[in-house]
Amino acid sequence: QVQLVESGGGSVQLGGSLRLSCTASINLFSWYDITWYRQAPGTQRELVAIITAEDTTDYADSVKGRFTVSRVNTKNTVYLQMNSLRPEDTAVYYCNAKRLAGIVWDSHWGQGTQVTVSS
Repeated sequence: QVQLVESGGGSVQLGGSLRLSCTASINLFSWYDITWYRQAPGTQRELVAIITAEDTTDYADSVKGRFTVSRVNTKNTVYLQMNSLRPEDTAVYYCNAKRLAGIVWDSHWGQGTQVTVSS
């Protein structure tokens, strides 16, 4: 059974840093695009950062220059380094692993990890 487990969340003050991890029990992990999303109370889930199977990255405008996504395929793990954190970064952060398997999307979600930034 496929599992994604996020970790590394916590509470920090304005300007602080956290590193989130997303570790997957997936065969062929390197074939998957991994996306970080976040959801604050009362809001829709939003894309934060993506790293593709080809190692290309992209970020939401709100986190560009502050967050960095990376992957270590030998560890089946993707990291989200978050610097210069702001109160508006407070949310539950989720990772998603997705690849096109033939004509269907093979997609898996983690359970989320809470990030709280106080001013």
